[in-house]
Amino acid sequence: MLTLFHAPRTRSTRILWLLEEIGTPYAIEYVSIRRGDGSGAPDPRNAHPDKKVPALLHDDRLVTESAAICLYLTDAFPKAKLGPEVGHRDRAAYLTWLFYYAGVIEPVLIAKLEGRTEKSPDEQRAYQAMEARLRGALRKGPYLLGEAFCAADVLVDSAFQFGRAMMPKGPEVDAYLERLSSRPARQRSLAKDSPPSR
Repeated sequence: MLTLFHAPRTRSTRILWLLEEIGTPYAIEYVSIRRGDGSGAPDPRNAHPDKKVPALLHDDRLVTESAAICLYLTDAFPKAKLGPEVGHRDRAAYLTWLFYYAGVIEPVLIAKLEGRTEKSPDEQRAYQAMEARLRGALRKGPYLLGEAFCAADVLVDSAFQFGRAMMPKGPEVDAYLERLSSRPARQRSLAKDSPPSR
């Protein structure tokens, strides 16, 4: 059994989308978290050791961190074809994009949101390099791995959802986001983002 520990409008929303793409049964445990504005509180029901989200429980195995969860799920459910299997020619690029997102895109986006890219030449160069790399991939597109949609696209799309004004702009980016937003699994995940009203 898969259980996602999820708080609405957070990084765990992207894992909801990935689970919908995979199409295997799963449960959602809606939990509260301490939010950036100081609201909310850690939830004792949350299996995450730091009481953050996302956290995924697969039977008795716990996985945290978005890129790790993406890799775990795409390896555990290869029939969904959301990540190249070990030995596939696109596996190296897939792993690179997963961890480029976690190690570069998200930190650079946070730096931009905090205004550090306007004050530091190094931060500005890092942002420009990220922008160029992303644009280059999308020009080859239609997805990060070319013709194949994958879990790395889910991660990158989530950065646009949370910080669109700070992310690269242009027709290739707009077309990419339109392709992603039109996916039925994404629409289903958004409908599940908040707990059902009672």
